[in-house]
Amino acid sequence: MQAANLRLVKRIGVVVAVAVLLVLPAALMAADAYPNKPVRLIIPFPPGGSNDIVGRLIAAKLSERLGKQVVVDNRGGAGGVLGTEMAAKADPDGYTLLIASAAYAFNPALYKLPFDPIKSFTPVAKLGSGPNSLTVHPSVPANNVQELIALMKAKPGQMICGAAGIGSFQHMGTELFKMMTKTDFKIVQFKGGGPAMIDQLGGHSQFSFGSLIQTMPHVQSGKFRLLAIGGAKRLKVLPNVPTIAEAGVPGYEATNWWGLMAPAGTPAPVVDRLNREIRTLLDSPDVQKLFEKEGAEADYVGPAEFGPFIEREIAKWDKVVKEANIKVK
Repeated sequence: MQAANLRLVKRIGVVVAVAVLLVLPAALMAADAYPNKPVRLIIPFPPGGSNDIVGRLIAAKLSERLGKQVVVDNRGGAGGVLGTEMAAKADPDGYTLLIASAAYAFNPALYKLPFDPIKSFTPVAKLGSGPNSLTVHPSVPANNVQELIALMKAKPGQMICGAAGIGSFQHMGTELFKMMTKTDFKIVQFKGGGPAMIDQLGGHSQFSFGSLIQTMPHVQSGKFRLLAIGGAKRLKVLPNVPTIAEAGVPGYEATNWWGLMAPAGTPAPVVDRLNREIRTLLDSPDVQKLFEKEGAEADYVGPAEFGPFIEREIAKWDKVVKEANIKVK
């Protein structure tokens, strides 16, 4: 009996070994052939916001690196949840990717998610980071943060701030400022950073805390006045612009980040290929200059570190949401 069992175990071992040998070459061949058709990059927010700006920059450069077009697909709604769900349910073959941002870390505390933020995706790489910015419409009689706070306190509940939807990076930074300055103003929510910027351009919203990467073009054109940034330190490209903490709100900090994700189960060789290409393009001086021009910075972090980073972000913002009692209506 024991001899028979031993022969059976050996046969099973041989079958498994043969199966592995058959599967591995196929997986390696698939990775070598990847991509053999266009790749879809889902941006879970409308056009015009920081996610869209970073996503389109990466899509253009990654298309050059891969030799196949990376097609941008904006799928806004529910603070990024709808587009993220679409990516989570896509075939894990490397032909559907997702741009994630700080909003990805906010959502577990705000929504009952139709996917697992940790298990449903494979991190590919962190792409960059950038602070929010406090900008006002030129009609607002405030040239610095203290003057804006004085206006808010002189007109409690009357000033209007645009935001990219409940639970967005804009919204979180706005609520943090409101809490720390003990001011009272109205927050108007939009479906994304782009629509929020359009409202402020029209003078309907008087100020906002949008990502600097999306407000910079309007600052440069004179359509917005930049009072301060929300980073921990001043930017090299804007040495004369103070941080909000320096300008009168000690301890204030709000920095966004962007990363590339793939559906869980995407073959490791494909993830490795994407990661290598991302690292190469982020090391490129011209890409770094493009980020800097927009008020952000290329900030490569590989899959092994990016995953734990996301988990820490989720834990941090869960605490903020609970303490501020932020709820999605």
